[in-house]
Amino acid sequence: MKEEGAGNRWRLKVHEVIFEADTPAGKWFDVLLILAILASVVLVMLDSVSAIQKSYGSILLAGEWFFTILFTIEYILRLASVGRPLAYATSFFGVVDLLAILLGDNF
Repeated sequence: MKEEGAGNRWRLKVHEVIFEADTPAGKWFDVLLILAILASVVLVMLDSVSAIQKSYGSILLAGEWFFTILFTIEYILRLASVGRPLAYATSFFGVVDLLAILLGDNF
């Protein structure tokens, strides 16, 4: 039972950070997430320029993998922190998150 309570506290804390934008941790999470999204978009844009892609292709690929893994972890944490993971996964935002991870830079 003690472990169950600790797991529940962890889940509540993660939920607060990810879904509650009015807390200090939630605000930081949102800002960092927006910066990560912007950095990911810039990376994809740079990758679309053939001269940059030729010179920095391996670095750009590593960056794409980094952001894919980061956004996958964020998605898993979202699913783990909600009471009904299937309801979130099939919601508009859940589907958009999943498609963004699966399709990555193929948009």
